[in-house]
Amino acid sequence: MEGNIIIDSVQHSELTPQKTNLLMTLMGLFLMAGVGAGIYAQMVGHHHAFANTRDVPWGMLIGVYAYFAIISTGLCIMAALTHLFHIKLLEPLANRMVWLSIIMLLSAFTVIGLEIENPWRMPLGVLFHPNLTSNIWWMGTLYGMAVGIMFVEFYLIVTGRFKPALILGLLGAVTEMFANSNLGSVFASLGARPFWYGAQLPIFFLSCAFLCGAAAVILFTHYAHLLRCERMSHTTFQALRFAGRLMLVMIFLVGLATAWKIANSYCGTEEMRRAADAVIRGPLAKSFWLFEIGIGLVLPMALLAFSRLRSLQALSLASLLVLVGQFVARYNLVVAGLIIPQYAEFSSDAPAYLTYSPAPAEHLLVVGGIGVMGLGFLIGEKKFAKLFSADNSESH
Repeated sequence: MEGNIIIDSVQHSELTPQKTNLLMTLMGLFLMAGVGAGIYAQMVGHHHAFANTRDVPWGMLIGVYAYFAIISTGLCIMAALTHLFHIKLLEPLANRMVWLSIIMLLSAFTVIGLEIENPWRMPLGVLFHPNLTSNIWWMGTLYGMAVGIMFVEFYLIVTGRFKPALILGLLGAVTEMFANSNLGSVFASLGARPFWYGAQLPIFFLSCAFLCGAAAVILFTHYAHLLRCERMSHTTFQALRFAGRLMLVMIFLVGLATAWKIANSYCGTEEMRRAADAVIRGPLAKSFWLFEIGIGLVLPMALLAFSRLRSLQALSLASLLVLVGQFVARYNLVVAGLIIPQYAEFSSDAPAYLTYSPAPAEHLLVVGGIGVMGLGFLIGEKKFAKLFSADNSESH
């Protein structure tokens, strides 16, 4: 107990190195399952392995890629701002944020690399066939640059060269910010999908990045202390409280933006209204109201407000709920824009909504992405625990 602030002891955990190795094995099996599903899709054809069709060409995996990429952007920008402006309260978390940002982007690359039918074409196309007018070319290029920059930045942090690490951190944050807004533009520039189209989505993705980044660093910092059976220091807990304040503000802003997105859809075209109906009272209503709004926004806000950010357990649970809700939110966004028939006015027998349900291979690719994330987190805590401690984080 620090004053009237509750810092929950984690010394009750009996997690041993053997259990840590067991978790790493489990995450490795998750990764193998995902890779196996990707190989299976290559063998039988993606159109057989996945539930995508000509009318619904994208699916859950596009949303999962966006989910991991958005978390990476939030962590990267928060780490860069912390180092640039010497935000003392967040400094104990900065090094872990850099590492987690790298891991999240590798998870995104794993999912999208296994999802696309010809994954080798992406690096070859980026290098040898640049298309400066393509949002997707810019997305691959910018995220590829970002992960390379962050690897070098983290190496400089490990070797104690903090000034060049700061410069690269800022460069990486700018690159990720452009990549993230460009990712939003991949959706927002598609005039054929009115539910996505418009200037709001790239900024909305950046808002979600700050929300997810704050949630991720709280959750994984808590889990790190549980793994090491350490009592969290007051300095680190105050850093988590600061991140919790940021998360609380972003919950409100993301919720407000979501409400306006739905409201504006009812003022648009018939396709936009039908997409909004799909979310509000149609096939996506349960996942929207229960997971995206209830579990992902309302419940975390209530937890943070009632605990007054004084309970580590409440902060951690709220962060987990936010990340679950944002995962479903990316799914809802992708699917809502695709299940509206594009030429319904020209066909009397067109269905109200197209059907899409993720195939088992798609679920396994999600498991593979989680495996990369889990392995990366565990390796980081095993190899760089001292670097992530409050004393080392505050040294620069």
